[in-house]
Amino acid sequence: MNDFELKDLGNGKFAISGDMTFETAEQILRASRPVFRRYENVHVDMSEVETADSAGLALLLEWMSWARQGVAKIDFVAIPASLRAVAQAAELEDIVRCSS
Repeated sequence: MNDFELKDLGNGKFAISGDMTFETAEQILRASRPVFRRYENVHVDMSEVETADSAGLALLLEWMSWARQGVAKIDFVAIPASLRAVAQAAELEDIVRCSS
């Protein structure tokens, strides 16, 4: 599967399903920008992500950077094991540790 779906569950809650990979990360970022901007608190559930790689980690970092600019607070739930492994290999596991 080389696609994704970003579902707006309302009240700043979102769910991502499918892939968070080099093939989809830029598309996910483009899809998320306008909808995330509507909220001060964004909650992203990744329990339905099937495949994730370092581009998925870069996407999380981009979202965190956006939130740190004072626009919003963002948290992640059910970060996939593959994404956690990439974060650990990059010595960024503290970033995903607090968001389980």
